[in-house]
Amino acid sequence: MLENNLIILFFMFKYTLEHTDGFARAWEISTAHGKIQTPIFMPVGTKASVKGISPESLDEMWAEIILNNTYHLYLRPWDEVVKHFGWAHKFQNYHKPILTDSWWFQVFSLGQTRQWDSLVKITEDWVHFRSFIDGSKHFFTPEWVMDIQSNIWADIIMAFDECAPGGSSHSYARSAMDRTHRWAQRSKTQWLQNNKLRKENWLHEQALFGIVQWVIFDDLRKESAKFIRELDTPGISIGWLSVWESKEDMYRILDIMKQELPENKPRYLMWVGTPEDLIEWIYRWVDMFDCVLPTRVGRHGKAFGTYWSINIKNEKFKLSNSPLDDECQCKVCKNYSRGYLRHLIKEDEMHGMSLLSHHNLQFLIDLGKNARKSISKGEYWKFRDEFWSKYKI
Repeated sequence: MLENNLIILFFMFKYTLEHTDGFARAWEISTAHGKIQTPIFMPVGTKASVKGISPESLDEMWAEIILNNTYHLYLRPWDEVVKHFGWAHKFQNYHKPILTDSWWFQVFSLGQTRQWDSLVKITEDWVHFRSFIDGSKHFFTPEWVMDIQSNIWADIIMAFDECAPGGSSHSYARSAMDRTHRWAQRSKTQWLQNNKLRKENWLHEQALFGIVQWVIFDDLRKESAKFIRELDTPGISIGWLSVWESKEDMYRILDIMKQELPENKPRYLMWVGTPEDLIEWIYRWVDMFDCVLPTRVGRHGKAFGTYWSINIKNEKFKLSNSPLDDECQCKVCKNYSRGYLRHLIKEDEMHGMSLLSHHNLQFLIDLGKNARKSISKGEYWKFRDEFWSKYKI
């Protein structure tokens, strides 16, 4: 009997709110592949790989969770192929928690061509789209997307959603929201059925996060937040605030949603990935973040810093013996000069792109860890003030 109880505990997704300081929170989230301590930045491994970064480097920088993208892994290599290799963790040799993020932005953005209507079609029951790789036809339903994410075997999965374009009218945004809420209910039903089957087959449960979105319309954001709260999934995702809206709109919308979102669940803000964003959104009750920005800008010679962003291509760094950032303790700042990093980037060396990407990821991961320490001491206000006393946008 004891053994069975231990097995059941293994399957459980649990989260504990350990500290608060104002609206800033520090959670410990337990999954079958390890614990996640928030606030946390999550590196993006869209196609089962964080660009330029090995799993060993992710361990070295103490990354506790990464993202894979459902849409991309479905198209290539195919979720059944990932399952064949022992699911995503074994397939990519990353053995900590994995989150599969929302697929809709990829379908939307990769379908923006002159033939838009022929590439993506939305109905109540499904989305029909053509692959950006070979033009082949595909259909997604809420149930199928839950099954795909089950095949990938992520620890945290996202509900099926539609993201209305930034310039949408209020009437279209409402229709997209209502449809997505119905899809979210169907997603939850299928997720519960899949978890039951997973337990029967000795596989760990997955945690479903519902998604709140709908452009900059205050009433729709508030209504969606209330609906997703009542849907009662293990966590809450906030979609696309960093894609369409200005910073001013983001602050306003988050303040509006704060009244409707549950305080007893983790909150994940999608597509946020600069130091100043993390500082301000942690202050505004957000716990989890992700973005491709750290590796993307790193490949182009830009690095996050304690005082400002650094463009390593700048001529003034040509003879610099200084580390990339004097206050950073990552392996890049400990072992390489600005002059050498500039040389690598100017020569388009993959090693230089990897080093700057590593630094940027560790910078954000460390920022989350240091924020957590300050929250546990009741000093996040001080940590935030010290950040802004140094950092210039």
